[in-house]
Amino acid sequence: MIPFGSTAVMSSRREPPNSLDFFPTPPWATRALLRHVLPAVVDGLHICSAWDPCCGEGHMAEVLRENIALVKASDVFDYGKGYLVADFLDNDTKILPPCDLIAMNPPFNAALAFAEKAFTQATVVAMLLRTAWIEGEDRYARLFRDRPPTVFAPFVERVAMLRGRWEPLASSATSYAWFIWVQGAQPRAPLWIPPGCKRSLTRPDDVARFGAAVAAPLLELVGE
Repeated sequence: MIPFGSTAVMSSRREPPNSLDFFPTPPWATRALLRHVLPAVVDGLHICSAWDPCCGEGHMAEVLRENIALVKASDVFDYGKGYLVADFLDNDTKILPPCDLIAMNPPFNAALAFAEKAFTQATVVAMLLRTAWIEGEDRYARLFRDRPPTVFAPFVERVAMLRGRWEPLASSATSYAWFIWVQGAQPRAPLWIPPGCKRSLTRPDDVARFGAAVAAPLLELVGE
């Protein structure tokens, strides 16, 4: 069982294997969930606790902490940031009692298993995935046919995600959406996340908090 509590973010960094499909979430994309999506679908439910079970380096979990009192962050890989190392899909990995919200950017190919486990651990499940995840016969048979999302919320803007790092000026041809399930709620019409979120929900300190470390040869030359 995983207890709730904050964890200090340490400065060391470890590179995960490519098989973990690590694509950090731009901070503004999580703030869009909190600002535009959840308020429209939770029907007055006050979210006091949350869990990001594939937190990576904390790009999503730390943004959740801006608005939610208790946020647990864990990952199957130790990224050197001080978060709990735990395999979400292991039967022994769970929170009791269930938390209010599980929000995550899971590995695409394992996302169905993450969804099935998350339903047992939270009242609200929010998954950031490529819009193409809504397709597929296996996902339809195992999930969407009997448990369609409460709301499918695609981004009007492109959410640029790069393997292993977040770069605020990156671009992308891939489209993303939030898939939201709320226990006991009926499916609703799609909710488009409006344009302008990247600009309005990006904060001045995001680069310092979440940006990838890059080489600075000009600064190195100055120091010689």
